[in-house]
Amino acid sequence: MASIQKKRIKGKLYYYAVQSARVDGKPRVVWQKYLGKAEDIVRRLEAEPSTAKITSFGAVAGLYALARRLELVETIDRHAPKRNQGVGVGEYMLLAAVNRVLAPTSKAQLAAWYEGTALTHLLRVQPRQLTSQRFWDHMSYLDEDCIARIEAELSARMVREFDLDLRCLVYDTTNFVTYIDSTNPGTLAQRGHSKAKRGDLKQVNLALMVTLDAHVPLFHQVYPGSINDSTQFSTVTADLVRRYRVLQEHCRDVTLIYDKGNNSPDNQGQIDDSPYHFVGSLVPSHHRDLLAVPLVEYMDLKPPFAGEKAYRTTKLVMGVERTVVATYNENLFAGQIQGLSQHLTRTVRGLRELQKALIKPQGERKRGPATVEKRIREILSAQHMKTIVKVGLDSDAQPPALSYHIDQEALHALTSALFGKSVLFTDRHDWSNEQIVAAYRGQSQVEAAFRRMKDPHFVSWEPMFHWTDQKIRVHAFYCVLALTLASLLQREVARQGISLSVDRLLQKLNDIREVAAIYPESAKRKDAIVLSHMDREQNQLFDLLGLARYTIATR
Repeated sequence: MASIQKKRIKGKLYYYAVQSARVDGKPRVVWQKYLGKAEDIVRRLEAEPSTAKITSFGAVAGLYALARRLELVETIDRHAPKRNQGVGVGEYMLLAAVNRVLAPTSKAQLAAWYEGTALTHLLRVQPRQLTSQRFWDHMSYLDEDCIARIEAELSARMVREFDLDLRCLVYDTTNFVTYIDSTNPGTLAQRGHSKAKRGDLKQVNLALMVTLDAHVPLFHQVYPGSINDSTQFSTVTADLVRRYRVLQEHCRDVTLIYDKGNNSPDNQGQIDDSPYHFVGSLVPSHHRDLLAVPLVEYMDLKPPFAGEKAYRTTKLVMGVERTVVATYNENLFAGQIQGLSQHLTRTVRGLRELQKALIKPQGERKRGPATVEKRIREILSAQHMKTIVKVGLDSDAQPPALSYHIDQEALHALTSALFGKSVLFTDRHDWSNEQIVAAYRGQSQVEAAFRRMKDPHFVSWEPMFHWTDQKIRVHAFYCVLALTLASLLQREVARQGISLSVDRLLQKLNDIREVAAIYPESAKRKDAIVLSHMDREQNQLFDLLGLARYTIATR
C-alpha cells in the first residue's frame, strides 16, 4: 500500500506517494511518485475541469479492429502505392468505409465527423488532410483493375482469418439512382429499369456475391444502369470464375445461387462450364406441366420448412436434364392473394372512374379513342390484371362505351395453378429437397445486403456526389468495404452468442464514448479521460471485441 511522505529539500517541503516492500529482508522504497508542494496538491484537488470533450469510440474501434485483422490499409497501399509522404490511399479508404457504416456524409463533412471520433488517436491522419480535394486526389490511384486485385486479396484473407463458409454463395444485382445531369458523358450512370421506380433519373447498377454466412461480400462489380440483369450476368461469369480460383483453396465445392432474372441459355451454359454448382429459379408460368401437378402429389418438407410442400422431378431445362423442385408455401399463397386483391381493387376503381369520365355532359372536352385505349393499358398494367379483367370499348358510340368484368374462370385458374408456387432447378442431384430450398432462400441474404446499402443511417450508398466513372467505381468500392466490415462485426458478435441486428449492434457500440475532462493550464493537472457508462450488453461487446486496447481511458 502506498503512503504519503514528505521530504525537505533546500528548506522546502515536497510530498511523494511512496510504496515500500522488503527486499532481501530489508525495507526498501520500490516505487515513488512526486506530488509537489502542499499548495500544488491543494490546487489540483480543488481544480475543476474547464470543459469536456466527448468522442465516439465503441463502433469506430470495433470496425478499426476488424480492418486491422484484414490488413485492409496495408493491402490497399500495396496495390495503390504513392510516394512515402503523408497519408496513404488505404487510410483514406478506411476512413470512407467507417464513415459509410456509421454516419454517411459528403467528403466536405468528413473532417468534422472524424474529429468527433476516437479515430483521431488510432490513425495518423490530421483533420486538415481530409479536404474534398485531397480525398479525390487519392481516389485517383484506384482504377478498375486495381480495385479487383485488392478485393481478391481481401476476400482470400477474409476467408482465412474469419473461417467463412463458402459452400453456398449468392449472386444478385440492384441499382442506385443518381442525380447526375443528363448531359454527363459518363458510361456508368444511365437510365434503365429502376427498382426504386425512378425512371426519370440516371442510375448505377451493382452486382454482389455474398456468403450465406452473415452476407459478407466476396465480389462486386459496377456496371451501366441501362444493362439488364441477364445481359450483365453473361459478362460477369468470367470474373466469378476468377474469384472461384481465389477461393478454391478453402472450398472446392461451391454452389452459386441466383435469381431467375439472370436466366438465359447462354448464361446457363457458361455456369455449366464453370467450376460452380448452382441453384436457380424458373418462371413458373413457363412450366405449365409442373403447375398442373395436383398438391396431393407434393411431399411435406421437414423443419425448418414445416407446413410447406415440394414436388420433385427431373426435366430438360435449357438443353440439359436438371433436378427441378416445385414448392408450395401457404404463406406465399396468402400474400399473393392479398396483393392480387389490392391490384384488382385499384384496377376496378380506375376503370369505373374512366367510365364516368367518358359520359360527361355534352360540351366538355371528349377523349379520342387512342387516348382512351392508352388509359386502359395504364389501368391494366399491374401484374395479372390483363388476364383476369376483360375490358370492352365501343369507340364508335357517342360517347364511347366502356364495359368490363372479372373473368372468374381465369381468376380461379391463376390462383389455383400459380399462386403459392415457386420452381427451382439445380445440378445438385444429391441434395435433398430441404437443402435445395434452404440454399435458394439464401437469396434473402444478398437482398438484406442491398437493403442495408440503401439505409440512409448505416452502411449507406448515399450521399454520392461523384459524376465520373472512375470516382463512382471507387465510391462503390468503399461502400462495399463498409458492408464487409459491418457484416463481419455482426458475425463476430453472433458467434459469441450475442444476437443483434446490424442497426442495433452499431447503435449499442456507438453509445460507448470516450469522455475527456479538460483542465485549465493553471491547474497543472492532466486531462482525465474515462469511458461513458456501459450497460451489461455494452460491457459484453467491449470485452468480446477487445476494445480496451484502443481507448486512451484504459491505457
